[in-house]
Amino acid sequence: MRRSALRLFSTAALLIAAASPAAYAADDSSAAGPSFKPGDVISFETLEELKPFLPKEVWANRDFFFFEGMKLEVGPFYENYAPASVYSEATAKFAGQSKLGPDGSLEGYTTGQPFPIDKIDCKGDPDAGTKMIWDFHYRWAPPSGVSSFYYSYWDRGEELPLYYEGTGGGVELSHRPEPSLLEQGGDMFRGETRKNASGAEVTAPFDARGIMLLSYRYKESDMPLAKARNDDTWVYVPTLRRVRRISTAQRTDAISGTDFTLDDLFSFNGVVPQYEWKCLGEQNVIAPFNTKVKGYPYVKDQNFGPYGLSFANDRWDLRHAVIVRMTPRNSDHPYAYKDIYIDKETLQPLYSFAYDQKQELWKILYHNHRWSGDDSLTGKWHESWEGVAEPRVISVVADVIINVQTGTGNRIEIWDAGGKPVGNKAQIRRYIDVGRLTRGR
Repeated sequence: MRRSALRLFSTAALLIAAASPAAYAADDSSAAGPSFKPGDVISFETLEELKPFLPKEVWANRDFFFFEGMKLEVGPFYENYAPASVYSEATAKFAGQSKLGPDGSLEGYTTGQPFPIDKIDCKGDPDAGTKMIWDFHYRWAPPSGVSSFYYSYWDRGEELPLYYEGTGGGVELSHRPEPSLLEQGGDMFRGETRKNASGAEVTAPFDARGIMLLSYRYKESDMPLAKARNDDTWVYVPTLRRVRRISTAQRTDAISGTDFTLDDLFSFNGVVPQYEWKCLGEQNVIAPFNTKVKGYPYVKDQNFGPYGLSFANDRWDLRHAVIVRMTPRNSDHPYAYKDIYIDKETLQPLYSFAYDQKQELWKILYHNHRWSGDDSLTGKWHESWEGVAEPRVISVVADVIINVQTGTGNRIEIWDAGGKPVGNKAQIRRYIDVGRLTRGR
């Protein structure tokens, strides 16, 4: 399921030679098992041990990820981060209901995992990639939340003075698995046409303070290409004292001053039918998955390495990943394709690699995560909600993009993505009302 951290990242961001499938399937040098074990600390001198468990693009560009003096703690192998029971039960209840329509559209979906991942045959099913990305799109996470963010810009190791801080969040308005909402088809409000609504407000720097955004994603975005509706987004600009509408064409344009596009967030934040999808295979990979390091807003001087984009001083888990290739249907898209590594259990993004129209590696995206059941950093930090006593959520708490062609990059931190509720239904209606952007100003 698309959730509040993702919506926060996407609205905050508005502010401001191809490998063959066989190569991925065959290139699993990790099959023999790792030479390291949980609890080991990998230094820069012993980095070679990780090579079989890293995507080839990461290893080829390892200076961005690893550095002298690093202390990377090996976390658990294939730890159980299965989602909350309410989501698993919904997946079982509606199994077989969802179908693929024209252009890889989604039909008949109610809630849960549209296509149970353990039933997808990557090698034998030509639609496996499309089914997996729909599972990714509707992965489990809190249906409501408010958090804070810090968005920084880096140029070959130097943090630029351009940054944004603020708060934001959103609400999932449809396809909800809680029993009380399933009585009305999983919708929060009767007759709902939106899938979710999200908002963000900038609090710093001073000259950007007061910028506010609101975005809607519609159920129609799941329809065939000709009918797949794009998001509606509005921004309040204090200097103009007016609300402006954002063009949908900006989704695939680089956000001003960054290497991100809106569709890059969380590795993929776009409209599924606007792309073709293919399953390339599976691989065991090591990646940041349950942080043990305090980041923003708790600690603002964390060592992210000489490029400002590294999590090598943190804990990395060994995970089973599926690899899906995204190919734009639009010939004007800046990418030839993007390969996305998705955690097979939680369907959270691990890595992705975007190739330009010359089919040369252009951008690497990867993510840090935090487990709702781990209270070791800040005590109890993740909220439960009605119908879900144990959230069992892996939240993305940092998005990083590296432009390997220029040495620049961006980091979005949101360590407090703990599902703090927006409020009751009346408060939610106010929060997602476009009129809120100018009310009282």
